[in-house]
Amino acid sequence: MTDNNPDRFQAEVGYQFRNPQFLQEALTHSSYAQEAADRPRDNEQMEFLGDAVLTFVVSTILADAFPDWEEGKLTRARSRLVAAPHLHTVASRLNLGQHLRLGRGEEKTGGREKPALLVNALEAVVAAFYRDGGIETARDFIAHFIVPADLGAVAAELFTIDYKSALQEHLQADRTAPAEYRVVEESGPEHQKTFTVEARAGDNLIARGRGGSKKVAEQEAARAILEKLGG
Repeated sequence: MTDNNPDRFQAEVGYQFRNPQFLQEALTHSSYAQEAADRPRDNEQMEFLGDAVLTFVVSTILADAFPDWEEGKLTRARSRLVAAPHLHTVASRLNLGQHLRLGRGEEKTGGREKPALLVNALEAVVAAFYRDGGIETARDFIAHFIVPADLGAVAAELFTIDYKSALQEHLQADRTAPAEYRVVEESGPEHQKTFTVEARAGDNLIARGRGGSKKVAEQEAARAILEKLGG
């Protein structure tokens, strides 16, 4: 079931927009804008702005929460919180897909459940909050729905990025088959082996990763693929 009435979304997040047009634009996919007779603005520019606002606000929240952390730690934590897998989880929790305005073709191909489309829409919604109420309003939304309430309890998780999941999200968004991983080399003594894993994805995307376990090597290989994809 879909609900294109922005009032429902406003009720769910507990915020009433002074200018509902900002929210309407954030929820409008380009496929809808191209088909609609009144040619409304789509959410692509909102997505661009929302990405910047999200990065800034998350950086501020983390710096306030962990004043003793070095830059590298803060950067890794921020990367985890603004990465597509986390934002997709948030968008799904908010049932954001049910509020989107989609064109007929996008509707037929399951656009309301596409990870990339949902992530883009969430970033656009962040921009809508910013444009309607300023940085504090955007911060309230981000702090309540995107950043975990107890950052201290999840601090350790924020240091690690699940590159395999991030790659999977990227491939799903492009409707590409999942990546395949295989061990191509094992070296070193039995108690201190080093594994080399080869990852293959998409059209001739191949990369290798090394690590002290197969899982670590797979993560490194996935990271290398993402770098090639620009992720």
